[in-house]
Amino acid sequence: MSTAHLPEAVRIFGARVHNLRDIDVDVPLWSWVAITGLSGSGKSSLAMNVLYGEGYQRFLDGLSTYTRRRISQVERPDVDRIDFLPATLALRQRPPIPSRRSTVGTMTEVYNVLRLIYSRLGSHLCPTGFRLPPTLDTARKGYVDLPECGGRVELPGAESFAFDSFGACPRCGGLGTIEEIDDAALVPNEDLTIAGGAVAAWKLPLRDFQPQIAAQLGVRIDVPYRELTPEEKKIVLDGPATKRHVVVSTKSGRAAELNATYENARAAVRHSLTNTSSETTRDRLGRFFTLHTCPQCHGTRLRPEALTTLVDEKNIAETSALTLDELQPWAMGLPGRLPTGLSELAHRLTGEFLRTMTPLLTLGLGYLTLDRAGESLSTGERQRIQLTSTLQARSTGMLYVLDEPSIGLHPANVEGLRGVIRALVDNGNSVVMVDHDVDLLRWADHLIEMGPGAGRAGGTVVAQGTVEELARNADSVTGPYLSGRADTRARKQRPVHPGDDHLEITVGDYYTLHEVTVRVPLERLTLITGVSGSGKTSLVLDSLVPALSRQLAHQPLPSHVRELKSGGITRVVTVDSTPIGNNSRSTPATYSGAFDGIRALFAATPLAREKHWGAGRFSYNVKGGQCPTCTGLGEVSLDVQYLPDMTLTCPACHGARYNPETLEVRVDGLTIADVLNLTIVDAADRFADTPRIGPPVQALREVGLGYLCLGEPTPTLSGGEAQRMRLAGGLRSGQGHALYVFDEPTTGLHPRDVGTLLGVLDRLLRSGATIIAIDHDLDMIANADHVIDMGPGGGPAGGRVVATGTPRQIAKAPDSLTGRYLRHHQFD
Repeated sequence: MSTAHLPEAVRIFGARVHNLRDIDVDVPLWSWVAITGLSGSGKSSLAMNVLYGEGYQRFLDGLSTYTRRRISQVERPDVDRIDFLPATLALRQRPPIPSRRSTVGTMTEVYNVLRLIYSRLGSHLCPTGFRLPPTLDTARKGYVDLPECGGRVELPGAESFAFDSFGACPRCGGLGTIEEIDDAALVPNEDLTIAGGAVAAWKLPLRDFQPQIAAQLGVRIDVPYRELTPEEKKIVLDGPATKRHVVVSTKSGRAAELNATYENARAAVRHSLTNTSSETTRDRLGRFFTLHTCPQCHGTRLRPEALTTLVDEKNIAETSALTLDELQPWAMGLPGRLPTGLSELAHRLTGEFLRTMTPLLTLGLGYLTLDRAGESLSTGERQRIQLTSTLQARSTGMLYVLDEPSIGLHPANVEGLRGVIRALVDNGNSVVMVDHDVDLLRWADHLIEMGPGAGRAGGTVVAQGTVEELARNADSVTGPYLSGRADTRARKQRPVHPGDDHLEITVGDYYTLHEVTVRVPLERLTLITGVSGSGKTSLVLDSLVPALSRQLAHQPLPSHVRELKSGGITRVVTVDSTPIGNNSRSTPATYSGAFDGIRALFAATPLAREKHWGAGRFSYNVKGGQCPTCTGLGEVSLDVQYLPDMTLTCPACHGARYNPETLEVRVDGLTIADVLNLTIVDAADRFADTPRIGPPVQALREVGLGYLCLGEPTPTLSGGEAQRMRLAGGLRSGQGHALYVFDEPTTGLHPRDVGTLLGVLDRLLRSGATIIAIDHDLDMIANADHVIDMGPGGGPAGGRVVATGTPRQIAKAPDSLTGRYLRHHQFD
């Protein structure tokens, strides 16, 4: 694309979003620009909130006022002016988890084209059982006149193969699975009596009187459940509804007599599910259900009629079960295996089929099948599928804003990502990428580094230029990592010996895993590595964590887990990077527990005691102390009709959250609003000797969050910041026999922040914890005590343990793809 007469850069003047400090910056166009810097330095604020935020608003400006009113809108970024901003599209950090109805085929365009292939090129079955060979005439008309079939026969269209509409299995509704109540979940502990709470379903709201009715029906409720007769158990699980008089206690403690209906354990669960609209309640009721393959469609999701059409002797379910790597040669050879008259149509349809599939293969997703459930995909797989739809659009002149596209990607997968980004630029687009992967940063045309620190200490452009220029820049924190000068060894590794205590799990058949056994040494940092789709998530999050949780709750292991030896683990803590809280009421002070101590400190002042104010007065969630205008939020939302709602600092309290009377109380000259405005570093120093405030705030400081304010809303935190905030709580107590499981803990972390994280993990290990982390970051892997590498590939080519041992041993393993990159990164 010729750029001779086009602007060379997007020009930003006076950006003040989040911690951006009124910055002016030029972002080059028609090239690959990477924004880097420490976690919390303002990278995403510049890329997502300023560039994409303004681009999105300009798109909305082109719509009618009626249409804009019906579209979800966000506040326009606080910026003086932005010049030469192209049409903008963003790919966010973590794509949402698809619904149960989604598959790899439906998340892309591939299945849509496959449905057309079966509709137009398939051999259909008429109602009398006569098979109709495919012809160009039938493909064109959509029907055929055959006396032997009773006259005119309408042939199935593409919608007939859609499991979200006409083609859906009538039993499961196109889901491929059905939910059934699990008897073991209804009575999880048969050693308990019914009077003692054996029937978990009768612990649901408004069902505590059911044991009384069961007793009247002849069920013994004072003996262990396992000693009941089959007839008694049948009454508990499936007994008919019948009226009985029961006595219940009211809230005042009085006895009341009711004419109540008996609800067996299964009915209690079903009725609770039917009568609730709360997603939280539905999730809680989920523990009573297990998923089973639909007995009618056998997991294909389709009605029987859809499976009678054949292409190349396969029905559409059989073709969808092939991997993308297998589908490519199948599609290329298909026209030659069909009647000659269909050759032109077959070439057009298979050509489109291959076109939609090629980006998936480029990004290393060839191991996936079209029928793979979308909800079973890893973050990296969802991210890459999202990228493929962008590449297929073949747009030009666009600005693509990518928020950490390397999340969840193995170094081998990053190579494919690199090719996709370069293709976007070569097509005449501009790419702005926020990322920390040093190898990916080295391929960018231009770098912008934010900093110099994080939070209030960030928000400015500290360096800008080519990779070579940043590598030489003394002000750049990223430069030493780009040049290879930085020392990435952050901890002294603990040796692992064959006889050490360990936990052990054996997984039977589960996605790519087949009879896999792994051992995890206790009180060590173990990294689970491997390419995307190799079985890491299936092994740890879908097998080990639920198995341990069930074993600790004295419940049966998941059906796919053959054996589990816990090694004495008594507690499982899963730490992820999902957002904390839903609104600005959630802050580091409230989440850490320090706010309780802060409120108690203010309640103990002479003025507060004189006014008889307790700690509740100093909560911005309580009417007594909160500002009545903003109800303690510190901000108000202004509905301006056809424009996006504007969020403004509260005009009454000016963001303080409290009413004037409450702010009259001071501690060491500070109001409670002043305290919430302190950074965590300042608060840790000021309250170091205050027991209920100092320790939780110091823990936040130690996980590298010292730049945040105590009153900063947690929903605005990055994924990495949310993860570290969750981790801080574990630093304040002993962790003996505890297992911490991290899902990509380096998400959103600059290489220097990875070193800080490793120091925190070391503290957990010293207090007796065992740590398992799924991660692709080579610095993180190189600092592990023990590595379990899955693979060697993804999908059917993965699912087994390729190598185990120290990072150096993994680097030497000939079959380990991780080892190859680790050797180049750390040990060459």
